[in-house]
Amino acid sequence: MRFRHRAAAGFATLLLPLAGLVGLASPAQAATSATATYAKTQDWGSGFEGKWTVTNSGTTTISSWTIEWDFPSGTSVTSAWDADVTSSGTHWTARNKSYNGTLAPGASVSFGFNGAGSGSPSNCKLNGGSCDGGGTVPGDNPPSAPGTPTASNITDTSVRLSWSAATDDKGVKNYDVLRDGRTVATVTTTSYTDSGLTAGTDYSYSVQARDTADQTGPVSRSVAVRTTGGGGGDDGGGTPGSKINLGYFTNWGVYGRNYHVKNLVTSGSAQKITHINYAFGNVQGGKCTIGDSYADYDKAYTADQSVDGVADTWDQPLRGNFNQLRKLKAKYPHIKVLWSFGGWTWSGGFPDAVKNPTAFAKSCHDLVEDPRWADVFDGIDLDWEYPNACGLTCDTGGPAAFKNMMQAMRAQFGSKALVTAAVTADATSGGKIDAADYGGAAQYLDWYNVMTYDFFGAWDAKGPTAPHSPLTSYAGIPRQGFTSADAIAKFRSKGVPASKLLLGIGFYGRGWTGVTQSAPGGTATGAAAGTYEAGIEDYKVLKNSCPATGTVAGTAYAHCGSNWWSYDTPATIKSKMAWANSQGLGGAFFWEFSGDTAGGELVSAMRSGLS
Repeated sequence: MRFRHRAAAGFATLLLPLAGLVGLASPAQAATSATATYAKTQDWGSGFEGKWTVTNSGTTTISSWTIEWDFPSGTSVTSAWDADVTSSGTHWTARNKSYNGTLAPGASVSFGFNGAGSGSPSNCKLNGGSCDGGGTVPGDNPPSAPGTPTASNITDTSVRLSWSAATDDKGVKNYDVLRDGRTVATVTTTSYTDSGLTAGTDYSYSVQARDTADQTGPVSRSVAVRTTGGGGGDDGGGTPGSKINLGYFTNWGVYGRNYHVKNLVTSGSAQKITHINYAFGNVQGGKCTIGDSYADYDKAYTADQSVDGVADTWDQPLRGNFNQLRKLKAKYPHIKVLWSFGGWTWSGGFPDAVKNPTAFAKSCHDLVEDPRWADVFDGIDLDWEYPNACGLTCDTGGPAAFKNMMQAMRAQFGSKALVTAAVTADATSGGKIDAADYGGAAQYLDWYNVMTYDFFGAWDAKGPTAPHSPLTSYAGIPRQGFTSADAIAKFRSKGVPASKLLLGIGFYGRGWTGVTQSAPGGTATGAAAGTYEAGIEDYKVLKNSCPATGTVAGTAYAHCGSNWWSYDTPATIKSKMAWANSQGLGGAFFWEFSGDTAGGELVSAMRSGLS
């Protein structure tokens, strides 16, 4: 499959979700032969990500397109991709690139941009005509955006949508209901029931208002809906089935990434996962301790930032992520939350802690079951990198230390709580899996999160380039035993049941620069630039800035300019999930939510594949 290159957005803040369209026409056509629609696909308070979509609704080919619009003072475009965007004061113009100007009848094309401020576009023109295919009326402002639709009465084949009304200086006439960006109905009320849908399928809905002059306003935010049924193991209520689909949520994501618990709702991911690992708690002085008290339980959320639309107060007993997770579980009762301790940065405390595993386990239990947030957590996850081996530190505690720790944890937490661990995927002979008694410890755990990623990366600055998460071996792999299949096989050989093994997926890529060879195995000069760290970048950025050019060993790679990246796409994730199903694994997990797109496409691919 061919992909077009897109320029990276280049922002250190996280982008959140939305979508929409508006109308346009070429000079050789009537204005009604094309439309262009706008959607704000992400919003992080001080800025946003927007998208325009141009659709050729005529009968002849469009050879070029130009969209013009006005932003209010204080709102601007800061970067764009798939279009050349210029401005004159508050008036903005976007022209097609050389590769996306031609549109056959019925075809659509989109471009995106990052913006500063909070305003919405107005006075849209497409190739000189109205963006909605109708005329503009001097002195008559278009209507405002309606409220985000809410979904109810979801069945196998239908969903009821309702929204708050838009406003207009001359009056709102009706509303267009958009399913996946295309109008499916025009109604005079603020509700609509969409029927004839497919069971077990994901849809996205938004609405836009029309005034009495038939001018359209901005498209609302979108709501993700999954119909029930579909034979995918659902429980009848649209929640995930028996396979585990677990995602890591990081407490530091609320800062530079601007990713919050509510994003699990707006992306549609909450209804497609089964478990969340909240990362991380620290390990200090032989105890489990708080990782970030402000993010964990003190940060105040406004009504629009909160899962349930209710603002925190200064005197409430619990705020922060913990309170938002509590609200998320109330909204999605099927989700279980585990508190994960350790991780790479905080693994250094494990060697001392496990010298007295009983005392360590008690400290962890007392913290997880603190009365202030006991109802938030359903168990504990331990991420020690790595027992009796070198990682952040070099542990020499012996192969029994890990088993002893997990035995003590199970004794403290009892049979009803979840007790899990994130573990190495080094299946080399005498490697990290061989270093600890993972087979003996398995009896005390509900499952292992096998970290089947980061096998290769730009810590080897000169290469060779290689996929960081290969499913299987391939000709030229830099090191045998560094594959997902090898890791799973080795754990099973040590007596760990397949049902207690989860396959790991990274929602990011690893890359090199100074690379001339497209295929894996090329030389490099160092790590490719990344938003937060050299050599690593989120999928949501790479899918646009460096689209995949090939696949190897069940994962994708991309060569763009002098950079070479490897990462998983929806297609490779689905194939990996099929493999996990064929092996009888308990499911899969991923690191981490904020690397996904605003619409949660990687989470959707995992859910679909596991079903």
